[in-house]
Amino acid sequence: MHPGRRHLVATLALSPLVCMAAPHPGARPRTPAGFTATTTAEEATAGLDLRGRTVLVTGCNSGIGLETLRVLALRGAHVIGTARSPDKGRAACAGVRGRATPVVLDLADFASVRACASQVRAIAPRLDALVCNAGIVLDDWERVGGLEKQFVVNHLGHHLLVEELLAPVIAARGRVVVLGSGDHRNAPPGGIQFGRLSGEGWHARGYAHSKLANGLFSLELARRLRGSGATSNCVTPGHTRTAILRHVGNGYREDARTPAQGAATPCYAAVHPAMAGVSGAYLRDFEPAEQSPLQQDPAMAARLWQVSRGLVAAR
Repeated sequence: MHPGRRHLVATLALSPLVCMAAPHPGARPRTPAGFTATTTAEEATAGLDLRGRTVLVTGCNSGIGLETLRVLALRGAHVIGTARSPDKGRAACAGVRGRATPVVLDLADFASVRACASQVRAIAPRLDALVCNAGIVLDDWERVGGLEKQFVVNHLGHHLLVEELLAPVIAARGRVVVLGSGDHRNAPPGGIQFGRLSGEGWHARGYAHSKLANGLFSLELARRLRGSGATSNCVTPGHTRTAILRHVGNGYREDARTPAQGAATPCYAAVHPAMAGVSGAYLRDFEPAEQSPLQQDPAMAARLWQVSRGLVAAR
């Protein structure tokens, strides 16, 4: 058995199951008054004292990830920030006020994901929040090991990372926050393309497909965490001007949000007291958001989990 899974089994065996306080899918967040679409991450976390908490943020070197790193460190959390490049990770962590630790993570390389998780477990035996923020948008058909690349980076890499780090999350009764997108509604007909994950025939909708996978992953994780005290929620930051569209012409609308606004709901889901006990939610602007029937399909979510587990184990 892999060391991370041994740790998880031990944690589950030792952790008390406080069923009366257990989060459950469908619980509704109690949004504080005054939080709107223009609220920034600093405003959404104003007055919070996060000293003593540890948070992992993937994709910390730019955009929403960098702002999430900055604001949570500002509030006192020890933030572990991942980036593909050691130099970019170090620069991001050195540029914020507070405690931030860089760790290398290439979500397209499962060996890198496992190495990152091992390093994080050594740094943080308890993880209060894990924010799955990193992602890519491509304008061409690219594959990794025969699988469509956006599915690998945006979903499979994070699936493996979360599984490897469930023990420290559960130990802290922590929160997993997965960044999804309203674009999940543009996924290929039928949802996850289990029979052709290479992208053949649907790669033009690859980003939407990966975002549907993010939402389904979060839903199934919430089910699996039920009774543990830990939670899983998916949030969409809205159309935010970051570096994510650099491969597709940077075609942002005039009403694009700033990273400070885009990071507000992820930060809120990760640390705000109003989200205590909430699990299985899909949020935009701090409120439950409209989602497709496919993203609410528990059978598809369960199948995706099993297929994903097999794919990451085989590589």
